[in-house]
Amino acid sequence: MNDRQLQIKRMLETAKEVHLQNLKQVFSDVSEMTLRRDLSLLESEGFAIRTHGGAISTNKLELPDGEENEYAKRANENILLKTAIATKAIKYIERGRTIYLDAGSTIMTLARLIEGEGCTFITSAVNTALKLSNTAHSVMQLGGQVNKNTLSCSGPDAIDMIENINIDLAIMSASGFSADRGFTISNRYESQLKKAIIRKAKKVIMLMDSSKVDKDLTFTFAFLEDIDCWITDKLKNELSLTREMMDKIELV
Repeated sequence: MNDRQLQIKRMLETAKEVHLQNLKQVFSDVSEMTLRRDLSLLESEGFAIRTHGGAISTNKLELPDGEENEYAKRANENILLKTAIATKAIKYIERGRTIYLDAGSTIMTLARLIEGEGCTFITSAVNTALKLSNTAHSVMQLGGQVNKNTLSCSGPDAIDMIENINIDLAIMSASGFSADRGFTISNRYESQLKKAIIRKAKKVIMLMDSSKVDKDLTFTFAFLEDIDCWITDKLKNELSLTREMMDKIELV
């Protein structure tokens, strides 16, 4: 980071949010495009979430006891690996398609890589919706109860909305996977929403790195046979997956 970017980072840490109009006054000799790139850099490194008029600090989403928010922790982990997985998934984004993007830091990384126009994106993730809204794409944000640890909306309202939408491609995430219990997460409402999305989608791509393999959380929402492709970095031999299951896996 250069000195200006470090100064913006300190402003974020102190005020918890910054606005482009204010940054233009502070850095009057720098173009707005350069300041936008600065904010994008801070976002890519997990310090900020871009908004329409600036950015908020990921630490603004603190837990009551002052611990770092779980999303902020995950956003700062395995950044290069998440980028590699997201880059592999770009080829599935086709112009003119209706695409669901799940919540999660790897999928947020994918949202940063998406360029061009012509897609309709649906997402439960507040930060992903904000990121995509800065492009020429059409973006639909699901409503419902917000989970501050995933920055996503879920619940009956979100499921009702999904039931009325045709989805060409769903790009999903999970918190855990094992051969016997499949893809799992810890939140019941989010599990129900993921199941509904997978039922509606013509094609389902899973983005999840190997650090979550052999971790079983409370709610199973899918098995390998329910998806078309899983993009990951490596798998353990002891998973004992069948050849048919292995054919669904793309390694970065």
